[in-house]
Amino acid sequence: MTYSGAVKVGGPADVHELQDLMITKVAVGPMNNNAYLLRCRATDEQLLIDAANDAQTLITLIGDDGIASVVTTHQHGDHWQALAEVVAATGARTYAGRDDAEGIPVPTDVPVDDGDTIRVGRVELTARHLVGHTPGSIALVYDDPHGHPHVFTGDCLFPGGPGRTTRPDDFQSLMSGLEEKVFSLPDEAWIYPGHGNDSTLGAERPHIQEWWARGW
Repeated sequence: MTYSGAVKVGGPADVHELQDLMITKVAVGPMNNNAYLLRCRATDEQLLIDAANDAQTLITLIGDDGIASVVTTHQHGDHWQALAEVVAATGARTYAGRDDAEGIPVPTDVPVDDGDTIRVGRVELTARHLVGHTPGSIALVYDDPHGHPHVFTGDCLFPGGPGRTTRPDDFQSLMSGLEEKVFSLPDEAWIYPGHGNDSTLGAERPHIQEWWARGW
């Protein structure tokens, strides 16, 4: 079946099958968070992005193969509510942006800086540090050698605009970071956000000046 990225809490996961990587998206409550399970097709190693909530759903999704690591995109509580239980069940290494690690109650094994590489099997993800939604938010870029990039944006970019900011300086920082580090990728790049449906950079790029003008 064709991947759509449209998932609902309590509903089935959706699987995006790439040549080297399988991306499984599931929604968990109570804030309709997305969690993403990445599986290297060559080695079967797995990585989870955002153990947001509902540990049992995530542990069932992970299955008997376990996960090697779990990445938390930022320090807001709705993105790590199941983290302690998932780590206890799997022994996974934990990753988070260096400047957000203190705000996550589960210890971060590997603090992540801009440009760092996180591996899942033979697949490499590149971290992009985006300041504004939180001080240490990170997006993860998989530059598929067989196609276009895939970007896990956490709460920094959604269909329709950037993530929430509370001060003008934070908004300017987030927008500048998105333009420099995310919108520098091609239009075909697929966006996997922390909540809601997916998008592409091509669908969002025409609206950048609108976002700047509205200030949020």
